[in-house]
Amino acid sequence: MKQQGAHPENTEGSPDASSRPDTAGPGRTDPDTAHIDEVEGDEPLLPARVHRPSDLMRLLGGVLAVAVLLAIAAFAHGTTSGLEQDITKGTGQAPDLLIKIAGLASSIAILLVPVAFAIERLIKRDGLRIADGVLAAVLAHGVTLATDLWVARAAPDSIQDALTQPSPGDIHALTDPVHGYLAPVIAYMTAVGMSRRPRWRAVLWVVLLLDAFSMLVTGYTTPFSIILTVLIGWTVAYGTLYAVGSPNVRPTGRTLMAGLRTVGFHPVTASREEASDASETGDRGRRYFVTLEDGPPLDVTVVDREQQAQGFFYRAWRNLALRGFATRSSLQSLRQALEQEALLAYAAIAAGANAPKLIATSELGPDAVMLVYEHSGGRTLDSLPDEEITDDLLRDTWHQVRALQSRRIAHRRLVGDAILVDPSGTVILTDLRGGEIAAGELLLRMDVSQLLVTLGLRVGAERAVASALSVLGPDAVADCLPMLQPIALSRSTRGTLRRLARERAEREREAVLEASRQSRPARAEPAGAHDAGQPSLAKADRTDKTAKKAVRAEQRAEKRAIDEALEEAREEDLLTQIRHEVLRIRPQAPVEPARLERVRPRTLISFIAGAIGAYFLLTQLTHIEFGPLIANAEWGWVAAAVLFSAASYVAAAMALLGFVPERVPFVRTVAAQVAGSFVKIVAPAAVGGVALNTRFLQRAGVRPGLAVASVGASQLFGLGCHILMLLAFGYLTGTEKTPSLSPSRTVIGGLLTVAVLVLVVTSVPFLRKFVVTRVRSLFAGVVPRMLDVLQRPQKLVTGIGGMLLLTACFVMCLDASIRAFGDETTSVSIASVAVVFLAGNALGSAAPTPGGVGAVEATLTVGLIAVGLPKEVAAPAVLLFRLLTLWLPVLPGWIAFNHLTRKAAL
Repeated sequence: MKQQGAHPENTEGSPDASSRPDTAGPGRTDPDTAHIDEVEGDEPLLPARVHRPSDLMRLLGGVLAVAVLLAIAAFAHGTTSGLEQDITKGTGQAPDLLIKIAGLASSIAILLVPVAFAIERLIKRDGLRIADGVLAAVLAHGVTLATDLWVARAAPDSIQDALTQPSPGDIHALTDPVHGYLAPVIAYMTAVGMSRRPRWRAVLWVVLLLDAFSMLVTGYTTPFSIILTVLIGWTVAYGTLYAVGSPNVRPTGRTLMAGLRTVGFHPVTASREEASDASETGDRGRRYFVTLEDGPPLDVTVVDREQQAQGFFYRAWRNLALRGFATRSSLQSLRQALEQEALLAYAAIAAGANAPKLIATSELGPDAVMLVYEHSGGRTLDSLPDEEITDDLLRDTWHQVRALQSRRIAHRRLVGDAILVDPSGTVILTDLRGGEIAAGELLLRMDVSQLLVTLGLRVGAERAVASALSVLGPDAVADCLPMLQPIALSRSTRGTLRRLARERAEREREAVLEASRQSRPARAEPAGAHDAGQPSLAKADRTDKTAKKAVRAEQRAEKRAIDEALEEAREEDLLTQIRHEVLRIRPQAPVEPARLERVRPRTLISFIAGAIGAYFLLTQLTHIEFGPLIANAEWGWVAAAVLFSAASYVAAAMALLGFVPERVPFVRTVAAQVAGSFVKIVAPAAVGGVALNTRFLQRAGVRPGLAVASVGASQLFGLGCHILMLLAFGYLTGTEKTPSLSPSRTVIGGLLTVAVLVLVVTSVPFLRKFVVTRVRSLFAGVVPRMLDVLQRPQKLVTGIGGMLLLTACFVMCLDASIRAFGDETTSVSIASVAVVFLAGNALGSAAPTPGGVGAVEATLTVGLIAVGLPKEVAAPAVLLFRLLTLWLPVLPGWIAFNHLTRKAAL
């Protein structure tokens, strides 16, 4: 079989048999002279290497195992010590002769076994696999060196105690945390595939066990060190395989032709049919059109391990998130996949549905299987023009689904490319591999809702519902309404609905802009008349009041025109249209969406946020001695710091509402700012707060575009105020003649740093595009929003006043924290504290860590020391400040977040 380039894709789905080479014509291969080497096929060239999802899964599993091992070593010191003592006691009873034999055998075998396997692979001309193993060994050696360095210099004492012990040869030296020779050997053996060969795998395990036993008995390692060494070698090996790719062992067209001959067919040609949607059907096998020497052509599906693994993470998430009726098993063997598809094909035909007839199955080596169907021809529903989708065709589709459901068979993927229409107009349901027999009621209802949406996307909600009612009846269609929600639909259908939603939003936006443009000439006329009138000074006041009233009336008229235009342009989404069509027939039908999710993304995010917050809090508090801090603290100043921290949430609410002309409850806004203290634990401060405030304003009734503009305006004003205050307080520190923080160096250094960053961003195209895209989306509509705010001076005063008050609260909180641990001799000026806080806050907003953890603490501590504060006062003061402004508000923020979520305010 010759490997050729990809044939032109047939845009009408699976072609009809008449479009294929005439198997009975003069060009047919003579059966007597046919030979497998003379058979030609048309197939895209397969890549030499593939990135296996299974390797990525094993890599992630190894990283997780290493993290769990280090966490156990760090927080369960008593358990690790007891385990080591038990193992040492047990191995200490081994005879000395056995220990010496095991050590000698393992030392020799650990070198000879990899060499022997390499020789075997080279003899079989598989040197590329050996090269992969050598690369993995080199990387594993580098990881072991880095791990040894980290454990020796930076790791907590508990981890060091678990991974090392005094060396038997020198009690003043410690054993290696990770074995520099064993981890590379494990990485090499794993990368070259020894574990997939039973004999070599047995030898590998024997060598590893002998080496671990001899090292443990002689006292040159610990149990946790052995486990960490194995995990590092294993993880690096699979990371290397995923990065460079594994040799592609997928069966080619030649293998397919040979497999067809083994089951009694005589193929002539085979052409590959490309999938129309790789993201949705990539794990459903490669399809071939095969012509035979005698008889009708065939449709053959080839499924291999690589294609089967595609979509694993999506299926795993669906199995985790959905209740009781998720997708098929995420981990399924090829034998199971073959049996499932064959069973569903036979069951569908037995139920009376039109489905491709399965006539043969076979394995294509250890890594692939094939399923042979009679050729059905025809085109998919997606490729049919609109005028060919008749009402009879729609009803025939529903008849096929009703036949499946009469035998409790769920298709699970009734999308356009799974519905085939043959040349005679008969509907054939294909792609049954993901279906299920003996399906529950929920799965059957989901099939109905999916097909309603699939047909509705082509012919509209009215025709789709009418055809379903004519075949299934009103009760069956009405029962599917609770399933009519995006999460119950296929991935491709959800993508189509999202695209249509974006198009509707764009049309609504254009209608609003057009209404706003049309209202501008009407507003310009009164202003011109006012200028021409030239009223006298006695009448100026009355004229100004009249003009203001006129302006307000025009603004109300403009808002009314925009609302009317928005109402006229607003379109219902397809799911809502389908619900309305069904409710016309069954007004009492249930419309409340069923609870299909077991785990919601918001719940998962909240759990992850709590875990991350707890981890950072524990790491911050483990190295602090609270006894001396509590004994030396001035509790009056601590109480003052608490009050200033609490007042900052009121100031933040004022800073936000000052740029929102609409009416928003003040108390609920304060609660949203408290909830922000929980959100910023899992997101950088400059990102989490913006997202939460935008969501809050949308829930409060502000249109999405205006909500984004309001938050953008407050951020823009906040940035300007921050820079001005930093310059002003920096100048004041210079007038006080503080020797450590002169205004010239601070201000000039800050400006130079900003200038360098701006130059770097503007000179690098990638960074420039990245920043411009995000800044444009953040501040889109800010200028029109600011014009609305400027017409309400009290709002502008509230916003700017809130920003100044917010900064003042934080500065006073930090100053009170300093006074809680200092005295008159260690005090610093408010101006110096303000400069330190503003610099630390700016760095915290830019740092990618949640809440600026690490960057803010370091900046504040170094800054306070620079302005003359002793380290003994600066460190506990910064700790108290961060406890009051970051960590202690987490629990109230979590409560406020959940409360606002239940109230549909977030």
